[in-house]
Amino acid sequence: MKFPGQRKSKHYFPVNRRDPLLAQLTQQPQAVSSYVCGIDQTLVDIEAKVEDELLARYSLPKGNSTLIDDQKAHELYHELKDKTLISDEFAGGTIGNTVHNYSILADDRSVLFGVMSQHIMVGSYAYRYLCNTSSKVDLNYLQPVDGPIGRCFTLISANGERTFAISKGSMDELTAEYIDKDVVQNSAALVLTAYLMRASDGDGMTSAAMQAIAYAKEADVPVVLTLGTRFLIQEDPTWWQKFIKQHVTILAMNEDEGEALTSFADPLLASEAALEWCDMVLTTAGPIGLYTAGYVDDSAKRETSHPLLPGAVPEFNRYEFSRPMNKADCDNPIKVYAHISPYMGGPELIRNTNGAGDGALSALLHDLSANVFHKTNVPGSSKHKRDGLCYSSFSQICKYANRVAYEVLAQHSPRLSRALPEREDSLEESYWER
Repeated sequence: MKFPGQRKSKHYFPVNRRDPLLAQLTQQPQAVSSYVCGIDQTLVDIEAKVEDELLARYSLPKGNSTLIDDQKAHELYHELKDKTLISDEFAGGTIGNTVHNYSILADDRSVLFGVMSQHIMVGSYAYRYLCNTSSKVDLNYLQPVDGPIGRCFTLISANGERTFAISKGSMDELTAEYIDKDVVQNSAALVLTAYLMRASDGDGMTSAAMQAIAYAKEADVPVVLTLGTRFLIQEDPTWWQKFIKQHVTILAMNEDEGEALTSFADPLLASEAALEWCDMVLTTAGPIGLYTAGYVDDSAKRETSHPLLPGAVPEFNRYEFSRPMNKADCDNPIKVYAHISPYMGGPELIRNTNGAGDGALSALLHDLSANVFHKTNVPGSSKHKRDGLCYSSFSQICKYANRVAYEVLAQHSPRLSRALPEREDSLEESYWER
């Protein structure tokens, strides 16, 4: 487990650093690792620049998202390939991106549940998916299927407008039997996306996700839900509110999804409203930056040394130096909020907005998993006198999530190819010490 964030860590890590004299007299146990697991619709993102004539020929409304069958997807892919129109092919999927980025950041294991074509040819969609997934992501629990995984075509017109064609293939055929109970219950968190709850009749994805949630709740493993798209949430926000209240510990969303869920356009108010149904919220708000919100016990609150910020909730960041806690673990819970503007003002050139939220969530998961790691290996630490949901403060999690989101925005792929630099040349040393 690599310690999350860029800051002084000598007081906390590595956990096996002891008095050198005592180390010679006593045998130190091997550090027990922690990991996160997630369920995803395994798919490949295929990006190509096309003419409007091709969109019309395949009956794809310009600027919209359309479901297509396997045969049409096969024909479209081969035409794009033959005409060398494809610019990029990436492993995709919200949770696939998140656990991959988690493993890159933590330099440690994560587990992915989903499906994978049992017959894989070099150059196929499944081959692309495996090639673009970190070797630290454990894919041994994928369910083999006789068919292709999902494909999402991003077709870019001359004016830059994007048209999406989605072929789900066999990506929703995961069954509950392939959810390993021990893996879920020994993990630091179970990560899901709202898309899993809307599988078609006959597909097992929704029942598999609900089985994983049941395993996680039985062992008090945090359930993390990312909303995915506002269009799915606005169909029935009341249903989602009840679902979150019943099953979810941490909620991740952007400002549009937050508005669809809570009816508040202000991301701070949307975060506050969502705290009525879960214990912690991560809200990304594009050029505004991102927010974290959650609970801390009144006796454990820590006041910020940063300037107090105005907003819909006055001076909302007053206790941002507090560590997130489950509301149920608080004797007198109070709501805590933190905000950060885009890192370095955002990249000079934004190459990709797809996946920035997934990157921010992977940073939060890294911090959560590090808390489990440290609690397991250094149980006597003063850090764990009160049960914290995460290792770091709301403020520090904001910084870390913000930095990872920047890295994704500045590259073309939604998946990190390397961890964050050990030292930031563009920052003064005091940035991470504040």
